[in-house]
Amino acid sequence: MSRILEVNGLTKRFGGLTAVNNVSIYVDKGEIVGLIGANGAGKTTLFNMVAGEFPPTAGKILFKGKEIQGQPGYKMCHMGIGRTYQIVKPFSTLSVLDNTVVGALLKDSNVKRAREKARAVVNMVGLDYRMDVVGADLNLPELKRLELARALATEPDLLLLDEVMAGLNPADSDKMIELVREINKTGITIVIIEHVMKAIMRLSDRIYVLNQGRLIAHGTPEDVSRDPEVIKSYFGEKRYAKN
Repeated sequence: MSRILEVNGLTKRFGGLTAVNNVSIYVDKGEIVGLIGANGAGKTTLFNMVAGEFPPTAGKILFKGKEIQGQPGYKMCHMGIGRTYQIVKPFSTLSVLDNTVVGALLKDSNVKRAREKARAVVNMVGLDYRMDVVGADLNLPELKRLELARALATEPDLLLLDEVMAGLNPADSDKMIELVREINKTGITIVIIEHVMKAIMRLSDRIYVLNQGRLIAHGTPEDVSRDPEVIKSYFGEKRYAKN
C-alpha cells in the first residue's frame, strides 16, 4: 500500500491554548481510518490543518509524499483533499444538483460537463429523488448526503469526513455506513471523525485516539477498544467491537 497522507509532529496553538500537540499519523491509500476522542480533543482542528483551513504552528503534512502544510484550502482541494463539515451549510436557495455543481466546477469549468458529473454524484449518494429540491427544504439525513455529494464532486483522492452521522437515527446511520463503504470501494481513501462508535468500529481499518490534543492510542478497532487509557479517557466502562 502506498502512503497518501503523513502527519509528523503536528501542533496548533491558539494563544495559550494548545489544541493539537505533537501529533503524528499516517494513512495508506485505500484505507478507512477513524479519528476519535472526546469533544475538544483536537480532532476537527487536525482536519482543519490538513484541509488548509489554517496553518499549523509546527509540524509537517505530507500528501502523496509532498509537503503541503500552510497551503490554503482551495489548493488542498485542487491537490485532491476533500472534506465535509460538522455543521452542514448548503446554498439554501440552490437545488441539490446545483449545490453539487459548485463542487464539480472546481476541476472542470465547463458547466455542461460539471452538471453531468454532479448528476452522477447525486445519484451515487442516493439523492436523485431530491435532485431539484433546494437546500432549505432538505431534512437532516438529506443534508448530510448533500454535504457528501459536494465534497465528492471535487473528485478527491482523500476524503475527510467530520461527523457525517451526527444527529442521525440508527436506521439512517446504517445507511450512511454503507454509503461510506461504497465511496471507499471507488478508490477514495477516507479519514472519519465520528462519535457513533458502532460506525467507527464497523468502518475503520485503523483508529487514532486523541485526548486533550495528544495522541494516546493507535491500532485496529479491537486493539483500541481494549486499551486501558482509551477506556479511561473516552469509552468509560463500555467495550465496543467491530462487527
